[in-house]
Amino acid sequence: MSRVMNFIDRIDRRIETAISFPGMATRAVAAKQWLRGLFWRIALCRQLVRFYDSRRPALELGPQGEREAERFLLRKGMIILFRGYHDRVGEVDLIAIDQRTVVFVEVKTRATNIAGEPEDAVDKSKQAKLTKTAIGFLKWHRLTECAARFDVVAILWPKTAQPPQVKHYVNAFEPVGEFQFFS
Repeated sequence: MSRVMNFIDRIDRRIETAISFPGMATRAVAAKQWLRGLFWRIALCRQLVRFYDSRRPALELGPQGEREAERFLLRKGMIILFRGYHDRVGEVDLIAIDQRTVVFVEVKTRATNIAGEPEDAVDKSKQAKLTKTAIGFLKWHRLTECAARFDVVAILWPKTAQPPQVKHYVNAFEPVGEFQFFS
């Protein structure tokens, strides 16, 4: 940062000497402003890159867990219909078919279980949101007569352990809220 400031100070001195020539004053001031703007853009970008890099591992854990859950469910014989399905009500991580049942899967991935087990994060409000989203999906695709259920895939993926610990809770919860399912 100090090298860049020294560079800008040297350019400032050169610009000050250029101002003494007739007609160069406006160009020199414009160049000086442009150079200072460039410096601050570079400085801010460096700060943002540092911030983004520090958050990157946490941001990648969720999508990695969803891909791992998808592979896990495929090995169990399910057919994946949608990944990351969302509408105006909410979002469902995976929608799959298990024999003749539509399965709405919520994936929770954690690096540690210090804050609790991953499956504990699917509380009543999350269940209600999933239920509303599932009802909207079933209505939109005219599948209201099909059997449906909610599964939770909990993944504990420590940085040291290469194969993650995957737990699959079949029919993890009943529909919550003002809607009803038939199973």
